[in-house]
Amino acid sequence: MCNFYGHRVSRIEFIRLKQIEKEFGTIAALNELQVLRSGFEYGNAPVLRKSAPNDFEIVSMHWEFIPSWVTSVKQLEEARKQGIPWLNARSETILSSRMFRDAALNRRCLVLASHFYEWRAYKPEGAKKENKYPYVIEVADAEYFYMAGIYNTYVNEDTGVVLESFAIVTTVANDLMAEVHNHKKRMPTILPDDLAWRWIMEDLTEPEIKELASYQFPSEFMNAYSIRKDFKTAPDPLEPFEYEDLPPLDIAL
Repeated sequence: MCNFYGHRVSRIEFIRLKQIEKEFGTIAALNELQVLRSGFEYGNAPVLRKSAPNDFEIVSMHWEFIPSWVTSVKQLEEARKQGIPWLNARSETILSSRMFRDAALNRRCLVLASHFYEWRAYKPEGAKKENKYPYVIEVADAEYFYMAGIYNTYVNEDTGVVLESFAIVTTVANDLMAEVHNHKKRMPTILPDDLAWRWIMEDLTEPEIKELASYQFPSEFMNAYSIRKDFKTAPDPLEPFEYEDLPPLDIAL
């Protein structure tokens, strides 16, 4: 799962994708770059999608995939009450899912991030139950990276408002993420530049879509470190913090 991520920098002037540079300029999405972004706030985020055969655009989208059969705010709020936040799409079922299949075939995008957050469960010696320790996970030596996404267009039939919404694709955890996210053992599908280009720019077959959606970014190119449990309200959510009762990760970083 991936319900929290962010952007370390407050402004990015250029992004690079398969040797193509495109200036952000005055795009509104610049104002949405955040160090900590919670999917449960249902806000907007900058997303890349194909705009021409060899070009892409950066647009602001709502983080919460709204399926085509939801046509009113009331329906959406009812789904949220039932604990169904459509923030992620599992790679294993992305093509068999009634909700996600058409988007996976026709509306793929990239979600820009510089890090994401996840929790490690551990039961300290003498404790009655497990504790959860938050971590920041990054791609080593990278200011930002691309997470595979899919998007949909929602039309509120009551108001006529049109909203584009997205979900982050997730896959089985690599060795590092299996230690950090050690209960559900999931991670966002992080794509290197060449695969990111293919994801949004090329006409892919279903096996190719499944292959890219399930891609495991290698552990050796990632970093992870623990942070304070109150990071959501801390002045600097990314500040490292070590716990005396938490052993280091087994995997060498």
